[in-house]
Amino acid sequence: MPDTYSSLSYHFVFSTKEPIPLLTENVRHDLFPYIGGIVRGIGGAAMAIGGMPDHVHVVAALPTAVAVADAVRSVKANSSKWMNKNVQSSRLSWQAGYGAFSVSQSLVPVVVDYVKNQANHHRHRSYSDEIAALIARHGVVSAAPPGLDR
Repeated sequence: MPDTYSSLSYHFVFSTKEPIPLLTENVRHDLFPYIGGIVRGIGGAAMAIGGMPDHVHVVAALPTAVAVADAVRSVKANSSKWMNKNVQSSRLSWQAGYGAFSVSQSLVPVVVDYVKNQANHHRHRSYSDEIAALIARHGVVSAAPPGLDR
């Protein structure tokens, strides 16, 4: 086949360090479009960006030439740089880790809806419970390399 064809969609989740609720509604209003621009800048397409004061969800399609880890690193590094420059009271740092989950094309609308309705979900579920549920739903056994204790 002379060309490369792909349809790779992901759901990324990452939180502020410790997690500190720095992402006020006004900040999210400006930050989320900026994150969308970062995703476009690496050749991807952001389908939904949402979150709460202490964490962010991104649903994005990525090109084959961009590794998931590189995409998340770019989003986190550039968004914290933007926030620390543009939000006076902020010293944003993201936690080192993140969740990255593949999304079947048939389920993209469901995940987009989930990301857009974060406030509703968090009336009944904490961020740590949300992450635990995502990890379980996606069959993540361990984030540690084999042979290492957690």
